[in-house]
Amino acid sequence: MSTPTTIYHVCRRTEWQYAQTTGVYRGSSQDEADGFIHFSGPAQVEASVAKHRAGQDGLLIIAADPQLLGDALKWEASRGGQLFPHLYAPLPLAAVKWVADLPLDPGGTHVFPAIED
Repeated sequence: MSTPTTIYHVCRRTEWQYAQTTGVYRGSSQDEADGFIHFSGPAQVEASVAKHRAGQDGLLIIAADPQLLGDALKWEASRGGQLFPHLYAPLPLAAVKWVADLPLDPGGTHVFPAIED
């Protein structure tokens, strides 16, 4: 498997705002319960959001550089045997490429920015 140059995480706007004030992102309450920060690859993120965040408003999508996450990033089998990136450490803000709103369209489906590999 070739590693993508960008991986994605979705969280509530308030969770990201807290990270900006503290200088570190430790993940959502679900991430904390699971012991790692859930990420998706470029081909997985839209389906992951549809499955786990359907209809939720006030979300952000975070694009991160996996090369800057070191050995704490593990690719592990999950849904359907697909390998998903899981970060077993706080997300360093320096590894974040960009953050964007993830609004809902009138039908309640999330509208994604351009997703890069």
